[in-house]
Amino acid sequence: MAVSDPVADFLTRIRNSIKAQHRYVDIDWSKMKQTLADILKTQGFIENYLVKVDECQRGTIRLFLKYTNGRRPVIQGLKRISKPGLRKYVGHQDIPRFYGNMGLSIVSTSQGVMAGNEASKRGIGGELLCLVW
Repeated sequence: MAVSDPVADFLTRIRNSIKAQHRYVDIDWSKMKQTLADILKTQGFIENYLVKVDECQRGTIRLFLKYTNGRRPVIQGLKRISKPGLRKYVGHQDIPRFYGNMGLSIVSTSQGVMAGNEASKRGIGGELLCLVW
């Protein structure tokens, strides 16, 4: 089935898996989703991810979710900001910082998808995809 908003689907699958306290979640593969998974891993929100690409650019990403010792998820919330019906663009000075810089904003820039703090350092803005805390 075709998904009209793949980023929202990605976030919703993670959100549902965390509520059910699953160890991992499988998501359909795309370059954008792999980049988002890489950002979540480098920022410490997930343990790891595996990519299995089949023939003709189809595949699956398996995200291994991260929990604390008390079985509390590291990801407390996910929010989609820019949607297909209403895009949200920000300059480098307007990229949100929240929870004492413990939250993560993900921005799609002209130089690729990156974390908000990295985009601010480089001085480039773009489309604000989502917030993770």
